[in-house]
Amino acid sequence: MTLSATECLLQLAEERHALEEYQSGVPRWCTGCGDHAILAAVQRLCRDEGLRPEKTVFVSGIGCSSRFPHYMRTYGFHGIHGRALPIAEGVRMARPDLTVFVNTGDGDCCSIGAAHWIHAVRYNMDITVFLHDNQIYGLTKMQASPTSPRGLKSNTTPRGAYLEALQPLTVTLGVQNVSFVAQAADWIPESLYEIVKAAYRHRGFSFVRIVQRCPEWLPKQWDPWLHDPKRILLLAHAQGLRPGPELARAYPNQIEHDPSNLDRAREIASDADLIPVGILYCNPDVPCYEDLQLGTRLRTVDYVRAGLEAELDKFTVWPQ
Repeated sequence: MTLSATECLLQLAEERHALEEYQSGVPRWCTGCGDHAILAAVQRLCRDEGLRPEKTVFVSGIGCSSRFPHYMRTYGFHGIHGRALPIAEGVRMARPDLTVFVNTGDGDCCSIGAAHWIHAVRYNMDITVFLHDNQIYGLTKMQASPTSPRGLKSNTTPRGAYLEALQPLTVTLGVQNVSFVAQAADWIPESLYEIVKAAYRHRGFSFVRIVQRCPEWLPKQWDPWLHDPKRILLLAHAQGLRPGPELARAYPNQIEHDPSNLDRAREIASDADLIPVGILYCNPDVPCYEDLQLGTRLRTVDYVRAGLEAELDKFTVWPQ
């Protein structure tokens, strides 16, 4: 039976995908790795938001977290170390009709990819970025990363790291044109999912730092926060997220924080004793770079073909 164009569009609009349709392969992360929780939250997001697999792209660099595209039954691009963000920006510019996610690690993003990270924040393209921060290079067997705390002994710092750790939240909040910054913890699945969803729904560069456990190389790194719920600071606000009653009982340390207040967001992010969980900053009025460049033009098949033919015509030898 042949369907009309209108019927096809209605059928696509009503299409729903089961959770299993976003799952690809068996994750090879270590048992207890926080990446499992992040993968579950993102796959749930894709299902609940009805994201079409053929219209969704996951981009990554190198590292444990960067295996993420292998486990998503969508389009994916496993790039080289530190280059996930420029690849994602290229996808976004060429295909603004696609939903683009980036999964990157603390070494991948904050070391070799640091320049790309800073300028990606400034460009504010509509990309959702998840920074898996376990404070160690896990894939290459326990080297100190930029976010490793001072004094941490590793294969590259056997006497302990000399420098204070780089703080991804305060760095991001200090870049011009920042539009969305949030933080989650992999062991709090309820807030992790809600933060992932808020980041996806924000139009602009959504940066989510996810505090993530590494059971192989730093098994006790986050124990002080795991065993003392009062060291988790839940951020609540009508314009942000409102923790449910069960979560509020488990983590009683909660404050009202207006995510439009950039100065206050920087103060909260600077507290090393607490892990703030929620949306630190959100400004939907920051323009997206692709909107400034492309305007209302969509790179349709006809648009791309016309551009290619115009370039090829420059070299065509026309018959007399």
